[in-house]
Amino acid sequence: MMKEKKPFSLQLDVSDFLPADSQEKESLVVMRKSVSFWRDGLRRFRKNKIAMTSLIVIIIIMIFAFILPSFYPYSYEQQIRGSENLAPMQYSQQELELIAQGQKVFPHILGTDSLGRDIMIRLMIGSRVSLLVGIVASVLVLLIGSLYGSIAGYFGGKVDMIMMRLVDIIYTVPDILIIILLMVTLKYPLESLANNVPGFDWINTIGVGLICIFIVFSLLYWVGMARIIRSQILTLKEQEFVTAAKALGASHGRIIRKHLLTNCMGTLIVTTTLQIPSSIFTESFLSFIGIGVAAPMPSLGSMASQAIGGITSYPYRLLAPAIMISLIILSFNLIGDGLRDAFDPKLKN
Repeated sequence: MMKEKKPFSLQLDVSDFLPADSQEKESLVVMRKSVSFWRDGLRRFRKNKIAMTSLIVIIIIMIFAFILPSFYPYSYEQQIRGSENLAPMQYSQQELELIAQGQKVFPHILGTDSLGRDIMIRLMIGSRVSLLVGIVASVLVLLIGSLYGSIAGYFGGKVDMIMMRLVDIIYTVPDILIIILLMVTLKYPLESLANNVPGFDWINTIGVGLICIFIVFSLLYWVGMARIIRSQILTLKEQEFVTAAKALGASHGRIIRKHLLTNCMGTLIVTTTLQIPSSIFTESFLSFIGIGVAAPMPSLGSMASQAIGGITSYPYRLLAPAIMISLIILSFNLIGDGLRDAFDPKLKN
């Protein structure tokens, strides 16, 4: 018979050290296995059905723009005589005669334009141009804006004041005017370089206008990203983990890269993904007014511009690039929202 333990006694109870039975083991709370920041963010992103659907749409559009043109029987600059202004899935008289002779003729899925060029392949190449412009521009904005804004916010004081005054000056520069001035200034040097120096013929393919657009993106479009990152860094640098990193002897570059920018990941991702549709809009607008890509290279903006003249007779020529632009922009916006919810530490719980 076990002795009753006296109150306020310092004697240990042997029963407290007995092995736990199966029922007690099942009642224990099992903690989830520790995962890294990126793995946890990707797991949370995969649970967002809207964002995953948008990602699938973007992947389908990329396959449509980058892979299908390799298997399509027509090229974007090919002009088919006698096949001008065909309706979707319509054949010309010459093509009908070839079909009657037993030859196989691939249909014009979206018809042809006034020059006899297949609209479907031009939509593919136009989507490729717009996606490349958006992605390259967003990468440039991310690299320049995050670096500039983090330096200004981290060091503060006179460094911050001087750097932000430069940003204010850049804000006042009209981007469209700079693109036009660059086109006028660089048109002859770049064209002579493309015609006289081997290996630079790609300049004539994409056009001087598109090169000037990328230059302006690098010079002007990063200021919004820099302001956003600076405001985040000004708040985060006062946190305890930054003070602890400084006490442990971490360098300024490591603190900015490993501690501050990591906690700005949600803002970086959202701002970058929103920059993609903004860049696509800018390129489409400039191509619409004739400043973007060089003919015969198509873009969604130039296709819409060419379709305006026959909007009453051939409305599908305008609907095709308009729907493609809408899908790309909406999908990137929804992906950005999903990535923000998944990777922002403040929204983790």
